Amino acid sequence: MKMVAPWTRFYSNSCCLCCHVRTGTILLGVWYLIINAVVLLILLSALADPDQYHFSSSELGGDFEFMDDANMCIAIAISLLMILICAMATYGAYKQRAAWIIPFFCYQIFDFALNMLVAITVLIYPNSIQEYIRQLPPNFPYRDDVMSVNPTCLVLIILLFISIILTFKGYLISCVWNCYRYINGRNSSDVLVYVTSNDTTVLLPPYDDATVNGAAKEPPPPYVSA
Repeated sequence: MKMVAPWTRFYSNSCCLCCHVRTGTILLGVWYLIINAVVLLILLSALADPDQYHFSSSELGGDFEFMDDANMCIAIAISLLMILICAMATYGAYKQRAAWIIPFFCYQIFDFALNMLVAITVLIYPNSIQEYIRQLPPNFPYRDDVMSVNPTCLVLIILLFISIILTFKGYLISCVWNCYRYINGRNSSDVLVYVTSNDTTVLLPPYDDATVNGAAKEPPPPYVSA
């Protein structure tokens, strides 16, 4: 009789599109890997040609440099770190190594906390949105249209948008966490429980260990007729 771990009742092995959480984690890791790779290419191209990210006063209403060399190097280092974390998560889900998924899961928690702080800031300081929009350049796309919207409606729209993002990010976090628990459960030693007649429980070793140990033993001697 095979015992079922109690924590398996509180999570699902399937995610969106009816695929397994392990497959979903691999797809999510590859998606993040592609995004960060594209960002890294943009940053490297900007570092090689800084003039294309320097806007004149006619474009932004003042001499403004998008990023200096120090900030560019920091952004490149962060992109490289993110590529490493996403690659570890993809490899860990593919090879069923739970420890490799932990850095990506921690990144998801950190990103969710930042978005939550943004939602709390908008809720507590609703006027900060209008102040931020006023600081944008005059020729910024849709700046005047956004300024014409009722401040209360604008706050509600932004909160609704952030709530949708938080819900989606929370679902992705649950998928990665379920994948971690699934792999961790698969890699843990599965035991068989045998109940004897005197109500004593005997824990047998895993099948692989039993097979190896059984193969290592010498066969019994042949029977000798009397």
